[in-house]
This record gives sequence, C-alpha cells and structure tokens, in this order.
Amino acid sequence: MLLYRSQMKHLLHILPCCALLLLCSCTTSRKQVAQREQTTFQTAGHWKPATDIRSDLVMVYGANDRPRETFSQRVQSWRDRGYTTHFMTGIAWGEYQDYFTGRWDGQWHLDEGQKQMNGDTIWHGHLIPYIVPTHNYLKYFKERHIKPVIDAGISSIFLEEPEFWARSGYSEAFKREWQEYYGFAWRPQHESAENTYLSNKLKYHLYYRALDETFTYAKQYGQQQGMEVRCYVPTHSLLNYAQWQIVSPEASLASMKNCDGYIAQVWTGTSREPNFFDGRMKERTFETAFLEYGCMYSMVAPTNRRVYFLTDPIEDRAKDWQDYRRNYQATFTAQLLYPGNNFYEVMPWPDRIYEGHYRKSLDSNERIRIPRFYSTQMQVMINTLNDMPVSDNQLSGTQGVGILMSNSLMFQRSPRPVEGYDDPQLSNFYGLALPLLKRGVPVGIVHLENTGYADTWKGVRVLLMSYSNQKPMTAAENEHLAHWVARGGHLIYAARDNDPFQHVLEWWNQGTMNYQAPADHLFELMGIPPAAPEGTYHYGRGSVQIIRRDPKEFVMQQQGDAPLLTAVGNVLKDISFKNHFRLTRGAYELAAVLDEDVVSNEPLTLQGCFIDLFDPQLPVVRQKTVRPGEQAFLYNIEKVRKQRRPQVLAAASRQSEEQVSAHSYAFTAKSPAETTNVMRILLPSEPKRVTVSADSENHWDEDSHTLFLTFENQPDGVRVEIDF
Repeated sequence: MLLYRSQMKHLLHILPCCALLLLCSCTTSRKQVAQREQTTFQTAGHWKPATDIRSDLVMVYGANDRPRETFSQRVQSWRDRGYTTHFMTGIAWGEYQDYFTGRWDGQWHLDEGQKQMNGDTIWHGHLIPYIVPTHNYLKYFKERHIKPVIDAGISSIFLEEPEFWARSGYSEAFKREWQEYYGFAWRPQHESAENTYLSNKLKYHLYYRALDETFTYAKQYGQQQGMEVRCYVPTHSLLNYAQWQIVSPEASLASMKNCDGYIAQVWTGTSREPNFFDGRMKERTFETAFLEYGCMYSMVAPTNRRVYFLTDPIEDRAKDWQDYRRNYQATFTAQLLYPGNNFYEVMPWPDRIYEGHYRKSLDSNERIRIPRFYSTQMQVMINTLNDMPVSDNQLSGTQGVGILMSNSLMFQRSPRPVEGYDDPQLSNFYGLALPLLKRGVPVGIVHLENTGYADTWKGVRVLLMSYSNQKPMTAAENEHLAHWVARGGHLIYAARDNDPFQHVLEWWNQGTMNYQAPADHLFELMGIPPAAPEGTYHYGRGSVQIIRRDPKEFVMQQQGDAPLLTAVGNVLKDISFKNHFRLTRGAYELAAVLDEDVVSNEPLTLQGCFIDLFDPQLPVVRQKTVRPGEQAFLYNIEKVRKQRRPQVLAAASRQSEEQVSAHSYAFTAKSPAETTNVMRILLPSEPKRVTVSADSENHWDEDSHTLFLTFENQPDGVRVEIDF
C-alpha cells in the first residue's frame, strides 16, 4: 500500500495503471490473496505507537462504532500505517446488545442466551450472553456485523469461538431448536447419558449451521461486490474444548465448503490445564500445547486449508511476569515443532500485553507493565515468525503413531458424572497420548471426521483409539478405519465398552443396525466377533490389538501404561524412547527436554555456533544445555546461506528498506514505542563505522562475525547504516 502511494504521482499519466490502482483502493480483489499473510494479530483498538508490532496483517475486532471513533476510522488508522486489515468478532458472544435489548427488531431476545439447569444465563459480559444461535440471531448478525465489514472493503473474516457450554441447554430457545432438530420434545440433559449426548450433539449442530450460513452469506455478498471473501474460525483446540466442557463444530469445519481455515487458539491458559500421568495430576504446559497444536494442524493437513498458530505472551488469569515468560516459551516451542506450518497469530490483544499491569514476581504484589527483558525477548521471538520457513525435516523420535479423536469427545462431557460415567481431566484421551509423548515419541492426531481423506493416513503406521470417551458419528467412519487396517495399518483399541453412552440413540442401534456398541460394527467389518476379548486379530495386511481397559487407567494409576506400551512395541519393533525432542527448521534449532524422569533426567547439550533467541541479550553460545522441563530456541549461524552477505540474523524489530553494497549495509528497524531493540547482525568483517539515528550501543564478536546492536525502538523507524 505504501509503495503504491509513493509511486502514484509517477503513474497517473498511465490510464490503465491508474484504473487498476483505483480498483485496489476501493475494493479488495482476488490479487489480495497473493499478499504476504504469514503473521497477524488481533486488536479492538486503533493504531498507536505502543502496539505497532509490524506483523503482515491486523485483525480489527468488532464492527461497532464507538462514541468518538467509527469502525471505519479504526480500520483506516491501521491502513494508514501500511497494514492489510482483516476483521474478527465473536459468533457466540459480542457487543450485540442492540439485538438482545430490542433496538434491532423491537423485541427482546435475552431468552436466547445459554441457560444452566438452575435457570441462570451464562454471561460473557454485561448484557452479553453466550448465544443460542437462532435463525433470527443469524439474520441480525449478517446484517449488522458481516455486511458492513465487506462494505468497508475487508475480504477476510474471522468468526471466533463458536462455543456452547456443556452445562447449558435449558433455555426456551434451545428447547425450540431441540424440537425442530429431533422432532420430539426437549429432554433435560442431566437425567441420562442419552439426553446428555443428544443435547451436546444439538449444540454442535447449531454452531455448525451458524458458521455455514454466515460464511455462505459472506462469500455470496462479497462476490456481488466484486470481492473474494475468505472465512476463518479462530477456535480453541478440540482437546481443550472437550476438557473445558464446551461444544463446538471443530474438525467438521475442515471440510465445510465455505470455511477457509482456522486460528489455533492455543496459549498458556489452555495448555496449563492439568492432566493425569503416572497417577499424578499436574500442569504439563509443553506436552499439552504440543498435542493442542497437533490437534489443530491435523484438521487442515488433509484438506489443504490454512491454520494460523496462536501464542500469547500472557494469559487471561492474573499471574506474574516470570510465570508468563516460562509458559510462553513452552507453548512457543511447541508450535514450532510442526514444520509443515508457518502461519502465525503472533499475539492477541497487544494493548493488554504492552500496557497492562501484572505482578512483578511470584513473591511480590507490585503490579508493573511488561519488563523490558520480557518485551525484548518476546519481540525477538515474534519477529522470527515473519521469516520462519516450512521444512521437510521431521521431529526427532519414532514416527508413525497416531491418536484417534472425534468431535463426539465433546458429546460425553457433563458438569457431573452421568449414570456413573466419569472421565477426569479427559484422561481417556491423555491415557493414549502421554505414555508415548512423555517418552519422546512425537504422536500425531487423526481426526475421525477426516478418515475419508487419503492424506489423513500419510505416515500413520499405528493408530491408538478408544470408543470409551467418543463415538463414531457415521458408519462410514468405521468403514474408513477398516479399509486402513486392510491396507496394512495396525490398530490398537483400548476400551471396556461398558460406558452408558454406548447405548444412546444413534446410527449403530437404529433401523437395520442392531449393535450393542459402535465397536461391534467396526469389528464385524474386519471379521472380529462382537465384544471381542483381549487379543490380537488380523485383517487384510494389518492387525487389531484389543486391550480391555479404558485408556484413563493407563495414566490415573502409577505405572498403569505397561499394557499400552507393550501393545505398541508388538507392532513397532523400531520404537525408541528418549527424554527430548529436536527439530531443525532452516537455520533455527529447537529443543525441548521432558521432565518427570520417565526415561532419563539428563539434560540435552547442543554444540555449535548459536544465537540464544530466548535470551534478551542475544548471546552467541558454542554450547547450550537444556535441562528437564526446559526448551531452547537457537539460531545456528553456521547454517546461514551466503555467509559473506551482510544480514540481520535476529532482532526485536522488523527490518525494511535494506541496502547492501560491497562495503556497506543499511536498513530501517521498526517496532513498538517504549521497547528496547537488540540485534545480532552478520557482517563480512568488523565494521569501521556504525551510524544509528538514535542513541545506541554496539560490540563486535569476531568469532561469529556478528555485531550486537541495541537502541530504543521507534514505530516510525530507526535508520542503521554500517560501513565495513
């Protein structure tokens, strides 16, 4: 955009070019799809120096005007600074009081909030209920919050957090939707497992319908305006929603015609949710984050949609800055261990990150703004994401182990045990994942909804699954599993199949189907008897091992995972265990060492010539020791291409306007105000002169041929000129 403006006066005499530029300034054309869109962030505010983080995109949140600022003015404030603007808002909640209080259609709609058994509405804010997305609400939403955004020339729409609480389902609006969907009167979900399952399944359907209808409208209306509108869903992982007892469409959106992808909303707040392993419940932030990102990545990998990985340098809960920093490093490392993805939301809500006040330390009640050491480190980290390469390298460890997940994980969730069924902290999932992950095996996720795509099975040798905590939503899903086994896959099925959800009103016990459990249908397809006992069965070129235990027993009891490990070892003869993960992405080196002394309590030592990107001083180190429970993020100077070419290797700023000659190097560095920049610059020889348009300090490291440079950041840019 800035390039166009600077050249406009030279192009006005060329009529065709002038017409093209006018079209681009008035509407968002298909050419915008080709623009750089690797990094983004979300904000409800206008541009200001303290939040100018220089990502490729900005998602402006909420379409409402404010007393002294319209939506268009907010958008324009970012466009004036060279940003491509996208739009984000909530679909399950938001500043939609004009709908609920009757200003839109003359009728109050507070009865459309999600209600609990005691009649209380679940609120997100003042007069902001979590919503039962009725047809009338969707009509309002499209008219007031989608159409004006497209009219403003915004072509990418992000509708976040389609959330229906498992503890809700008692409002009059929900009862009406039940009658319409099922054809019989509403049933209180707390009274039986079947009612719980049916209630949560309806919640899933309502937000699938809401997104499908809204995205279809957005694309059709955009097309009428000559625009190609893209639609995304920022959402927590299926793993987190199931654990927090929230229902959402999740994996089914990956094949929705008008859904272009997701933002994987994974951060400290989701990943520090405790889980069980070896009989102990505790926070395992790195491991949980790794599984959450895997859950989201595996939804789009077979369907060729886009997913942005989100991290957050803080979280919703009030903690101290050191706590935020430690957990941020864990989640940040976890996202980078998926080398096939390089789209990132670098942070949400920069206003609260840069301007919020949080505890100085764990033993202090003093509240301060983000310390310089942390803002500097954070900016170094997020600026690496602007250039993070996709890599064909694999994460270290035995490949080919998948864990099966289904949207129906959410259907069995309830605030209290139902007919004796309980799955504490989603242990039936973690019981399959953690025994291997904690031993350095990079398990992947296979979504049951995606099993019909050939690419879903790419590289999967062993699939671990259970129908104790989830159920197949169609008979075809079982058929896909059976076909995979016939082609040589090895299935390990762990379940007692005695939970009350085995008998809910579903396809496997309706019409011509007469199965006691959905696994019996799967087994029949492979010639295995119903309710088959423990043992190994063969089908086609593959095999099925049945373990008659629920997976939660593998982690809720000390050393309870032996049966699972034995079963995996029976088919993966080459499996090896270790206490760490390593990955190389271009010049970036990543490592994470696992704690709890499952395999070893030894640290991992890396040798080379590295810049430590988790250290705000950007030191050059020849040896990096990573201890259990820690992660490392390093830049390998020895892997830099064109070692004689001057270049910024790491910085707490984003560089532009580079100029390189035989004996000089110059650039402009931009980053938020009131933050400190540090840079490590590779040069062919020691500089003779360093000129900076701000007070600065520098020192030369002869061993690595890098210059360390530091100064205070400026959003308008600091010019650096180096002669060597």
